[in-house]
Amino acid sequence: MPHGLEPNVRVEELLVRVADGDQDAFTGIYDALSGTVMGLACRILRDPAQAEEVTQDVMIEVWRTAGRYDRERGTAKAWVLTLAHRRAVDRVRAAQAGAEREQRSGVLDPERAFDEVAETVQDRDEQRRLYRCLASLDRVQRVPLMLAYYQGLTYIEVADALSTPEGTVKSRMRAGLLRLRDCLEAGT
Repeated sequence: MPHGLEPNVRVEELLVRVADGDQDAFTGIYDALSGTVMGLACRILRDPAQAEEVTQDVMIEVWRTAGRYDRERGTAKAWVLTLAHRRAVDRVRAAQAGAEREQRSGVLDPERAFDEVAETVQDRDEQRRLYRCLASLDRVQRVPLMLAYYQGLTYIEVADALSTPEGTVKSRMRAGLLRLRDCLEAGT
């Protein structure tokens, strides 16, 4: 951290640079706030795996929407935590709505319900493994992959979003995918 800058001032300056597409500034924002975002999401969701997902989603949203931050409405940290709170609460509401729909339908075949539960558990386990493996990647590999796979950007759009040469983005994505595959096959 530069000498003489308060942490909130540093985060605000980094967020302004992120809005201009500065990947290094995004790394600084990620380092400064991802733990706090994860803690907030964990308190709301009470599920570390879902909190990890929300954290990654929020950090991607910060990258994509940093230009919407308005200093006059509060600190950068407060803005990011508001995004996290909304995302976590939305996830809780979606889960509650799903449970209420199932309850209202009332007629479930017990064998089918067991199969759906087993599939859901397996899907969540695979999703947790995927997020853990994604988190193990270097940021320069993780961010392009997340932009491509979770935001639907092409590698050309990712290169443009990150202000990075297309060849560099392709190489990082390929290396990241190989590391991701190895991690998933290892079962970690």
